[in-house]
Amino acid sequence: MASIRLPAARRDGRQKRRRLVLAPFVALTLFFVLPGSILAGKAARHTVRIRGVKFEPDTIEVNRGDTIVWVNQDPYPHTVTAPGVFDSHSIPAGGKWQYVARKAGDFSYVCTLHPNMKGMLGVK
Repeated sequence: MASIRLPAARRDGRQKRRRLVLAPFVALTLFFVLPGSILAGKAARHTVRIRGVKFEPDTIEVNRGDTIVWVNQDPYPHTVTAPGVFDSHSIPAGGKWQYVARKAGDFSYVCTLHPNMKGMLGVK
């Protein structure tokens, strides 16, 4: 069966109308969806080293959704404890523990095994 072809001028006119109808939908999608995905960004990963009986850095600022990893580089165990917020329990020498920051605020934390070790986690 032979197909019927429209003259080029009519075909081009239909394609232009189709583009004009779709253009506002594409524009609205880009306007509303794209900025949100750009602003939301990707959650970051931060590292706090435990060495020399200190948290390095001792103060860290992160965004909600970010992950903080404490890496114990000392030859003995430590904890990362913010009472009522998070508690790593014992992190062995060479071990690590991570926490996903879901709640905004400033949280003081301490090593319960070495109370002179203190840190601050700020979550925006």
